[in-house]
Amino acid sequence: MAADRALLERELAGLDALAAALPTKKSLGRRTWDAVWPPAAAAALFLAFWQIVVYTHWRPETVLPSPFTVLDSLKGNLGTLTQASGRTLLRGAKGFAVSIVIGTIVGLAAASSKIVRTAIGSMVTGLQTMPSVAWTPLAIVLFQAGGGDAAKTESAILFVVVLGAAPSVANGLLDGIDNIPPLLLRAGRSLGARGLVSLRHVIMPAALPTFISGLKQAWAFAWRALMGAELIVFSIGTVSLGQQLEASRQLPDFPGLYADMIAVFLVGVVIDKLIFAKIDKTIRRRYGLIDTATS
Repeated sequence: MAADRALLERELAGLDALAAALPTKKSLGRRTWDAVWPPAAAAALFLAFWQIVVYTHWRPETVLPSPFTVLDSLKGNLGTLTQASGRTLLRGAKGFAVSIVIGTIVGLAAASSKIVRTAIGSMVTGLQTMPSVAWTPLAIVLFQAGGGDAAKTESAILFVVVLGAAPSVANGLLDGIDNIPPLLLRAGRSLGARGLVSLRHVIMPAALPTFISGLKQAWAFAWRALMGAELIVFSIGTVSLGQQLEASRQLPDFPGLYADMIAVFLVGVVIDKLIFAKIDKTIRRRYGLIDTATS
């Protein structure tokens, strides 16, 4: 009896030690601080380096202004930049949505048929490797854009964004499907999951993490394509980030030019943090890839 009690106490002590070794979940304040200070420190170091370069007079200050001058310009043009960011984001959202639809259809078609994959697989990869801005002259010719017609301009920009992003969506879905364990597919078939049922309940859930990574990459391509298109194609009476960049270059307003570039950078970071980072974290938590005790 005493030996059994001693054994039980040792086992309970071992469980207590194991529980004590688990990391405790961080408080909201600590998680916020851990998320804020690294990028804030990086931004401060970058601004300090920028100011040091200005002090060296590597370039005239009219061409390479101080970060404080640029920040003043950013503050003074905040209203215009906000309006331009809104229009550019709307264009990006439209193009990205169309890219998801087209890329998903192409990816599923290539994944379900060896003939289709052989026929268009290399073509999709080739389209992905092409610089997105290379499509802009063709878009201008096809849609006769650049003459002040807002509808033609929007169509040309949408064309460039879709061609820049859709191949990444298709390749992301293909990679996700290719990396599904065959055992999982056989298990689904043994349970009667075939055709659309298998696609809905087996293939897409298993390919989802890689597909989300493909969507994140596709957004990066879409954003770059959008900036390239807006630099070249624009219509009178509208304002966008790319158009602001080109206008600042032509004036020339170099503090405004740097401020516009900061706006482009910040919009990209915010979209990644507020949308794609959260989606990625949710998916990884759902698939057991994140320690919920610490996150």
